[in-house]
Amino acid sequence: MTLPLVDDPRDEPLAVIGAGIAGLITAYTLLQDGFSNVQVLTRDPRLGGTWAKERIYPNLGSNNVHGEYRVSPLEMAPPSIEDGRLSGSDIHAYLETFASKFLGGRIEYGTEVRSIRRPNSGRGWLVTIQHVNERRDLTREYTRIVLCTGGASTAQYPVNIAPEDAIRNGFKGMVIHSGEFGPKLDELLAAVPPATPNGVDSDAPAIIVVGGGKSGQDISAYLANEGRKVTVVCPNFDAFTAGQKPLPAFIRKSRFLSLLSPHIHLRTFLERLLHTTWIGKKIVDFMWHGITDSSFQAAGVPIDSPLRNTVSPYWHVRINDEGIPRANGFHALAVSGKINIISPSRVAAFGDDGDSVILDDGRRVAASVVVVAAGYRCSWSTTFDEDTLQELGLNPRPADPHAHHNWDYPTLKDAPPFHPEAKRWSSTMYRGLIPAKHINSRDFAVNGAVVSPNFGYTTEVASHWISSYFLGDVIRLPATSEAALAETERHAAWLRQRYPQIPTAVNGSHMSSLAFWSWPQHVDDLLEDMGLPVMRSGGNALTWPFKVIDLSEIQYLKEEREALRAKRRIMIDARDH
Repeated sequence: MTLPLVDDPRDEPLAVIGAGIAGLITAYTLLQDGFSNVQVLTRDPRLGGTWAKERIYPNLGSNNVHGEYRVSPLEMAPPSIEDGRLSGSDIHAYLETFASKFLGGRIEYGTEVRSIRRPNSGRGWLVTIQHVNERRDLTREYTRIVLCTGGASTAQYPVNIAPEDAIRNGFKGMVIHSGEFGPKLDELLAAVPPATPNGVDSDAPAIIVVGGGKSGQDISAYLANEGRKVTVVCPNFDAFTAGQKPLPAFIRKSRFLSLLSPHIHLRTFLERLLHTTWIGKKIVDFMWHGITDSSFQAAGVPIDSPLRNTVSPYWHVRINDEGIPRANGFHALAVSGKINIISPSRVAAFGDDGDSVILDDGRRVAASVVVVAAGYRCSWSTTFDEDTLQELGLNPRPADPHAHHNWDYPTLKDAPPFHPEAKRWSSTMYRGLIPAKHINSRDFAVNGAVVSPNFGYTTEVASHWISSYFLGDVIRLPATSEAALAETERHAAWLRQRYPQIPTAVNGSHMSSLAFWSWPQHVDDLLEDMGLPVMRSGGNALTWPFKVIDLSEIQYLKEEREALRAKRRIMIDARDH
């Protein structure tokens, strides 16, 4: 079966796979642009992706404050937490409201995508799906696909501490991933009674939390506040920002922090001053050291505490915004001894006694339950077989050892050592949105895989870029797939130099590109690709870093793109006549 040819691409069937915020805003933008046959497919029973109801657990919060993690078509209700931070429930409720208002009847739940492949005709895509409650495969045809499956759905376990390893070693307690914490919370609490009132004096085995990231910290704090004895084991912790007062909007919601982070190209005089001169490096180093030290002080973390064993907030993307530290928060509980910390360390195996874990230095630690908060694997590898990944052009490729790309920024000196996987692989995703292999096909895209602290703003601009790409608009693109691969290799070289400890290509569904502190520059690149104005917050040569970035800046991107399209048509008509 072959899809019929039509005059207008907006009449053809289009699938958005994934129903997190990236999938929802992508579907919305496509519908607003006139794509009439849009379906959103998700294997989950509810929408939300990372913030689906079944993945939310008590104490789960985001790194976002009110006004972030939303998109321009819909305001967000005031948060449930007093300090203005967003809980998992706040975000889920927002996404539910968005879908109800704008995407009624467009979302197909419980639909797992098994494979995507080209038909014999070479046009469009054959998508094999399976409904969760059925065992038979169905094949559908779509002309275009946007993949928005994200990177927080396929659990990752370190070597030797997966549930099957626990069974093989006779471990008697529960072993769960942080993604299962919400659904299995009641079972866990029933299996581990409270310790003594302060939770630390009991000889009973502790709940071992493996991982020092945000999920591990949130889970540990919740369990400690419920009176359980908790021990966190990790090689290091996430960095964090904190203060005795909330950061003012002209710092927290502006381009100020992005100015302190170099980008692949430096657009402004201030960026060039900070990142290409010795005095600029002094200023940048001073600011990041100040942010780090003041955050530890605000959280009351002593100089000799293992809690100071964090990744660098400059060289990494594992950074949490703690706001004003709470008395019942992770750092306060750990400092007071209500959460035991073993770091730097790793859990190497389960003990042979059924009641312990073995650390990498040979120590044995008693354990009643093990909660693994070690992140997630690329969702593409479990959704698609190897042939499909190859066909879609999603697989990373070996880094080109002969490529010589280097950014001689003083602020990139004194970098930490490379992660071995970061050196080996390069992403094949152009702008983090399009497989370079299919750059000229204009029928496949990815959204939501670019790491950004302002995820709503970033994915909304990306959705317009993707829609323009599908409509055949004039966009700044490499002319050939070979040129696109060369550009992705250059970008991969930049990411290796900027973030040497992060193997971005290994988890493409979550990290097809990194635009963390420099997310405004990434957005400007996308806007410039479309021929639209950049640096929209305004200000003069000195004040622009402090202007608050607001979603109202991109509220009318559809109209701007239409006006540009009309202008180009007029110019073509004038030229032809």
